Amino acid sequence: MEYDPAHSYTVFSGARRLASGPLEDVAVAAVRAGDRSGPLLAFSDATGSQVDLDLRGDEAQVRARYRAEPQPAAPRGRGRPRLGVVAREVTLLPDQWDWLASQPGGASVVLRRLVQEARRAGSARERLRRAQERSYKVMVAIAGDRAGFEEAARALFAADLEAFRGHTGRWPADIREHLLRLADPDHEATAGTAQ
Repeated sequence: MEYDPAHSYTVFSGARRLASGPLEDVAVAAVRAGDRSGPLLAFSDATGSQVDLDLRGDEAQVRARYRAEPQPAAPRGRGRPRLGVVAREVTLLPDQWDWLASQPGGASVVLRRLVQEARRAGSARERLRRAQERSYKVMVAIAGDRAGFEEAARALFAADLEAFRGHTGRWPADIREHLLRLADPDHEATAGTAQ
């Protein structure tokens, strides 16, 4: 199974959230749950995708299976590695090169500034889209049969979190709170501690 050890995950037993955090901790919490009050469902908090957990064996075996392996250091290449600068080739028309050459700071400085401005301009919209997608994926899997699902989905994609709260108000608290956390574009999906 492929998973990102840097991401946070959440596991539910029926409508009850068992744990959130690194996959190792989430899997162990699922093993400790023993008798379950409902189906066991685990999700990536970064993408909303469902994760299949292999819970065979005892707690130590499950922990070893999902333990995050240390990542080898990336090989050092050209550029300014301490700053994260990487040299690559860019193809432009002659008049574009002339314009870049006339800008203060040189071509590299101008290109970095233009890329940063473009990223900032589209980043809020992109974060909202990702938040809606991850929340919807979890919502379909864990609350697709609940009253108000259609209305909640419409509110989610309309970016109306107040209406979303209202339509999910009668859902179990663990489900509602998790969906609201995922629907928040500022939610940092890579962070999280087991609870």
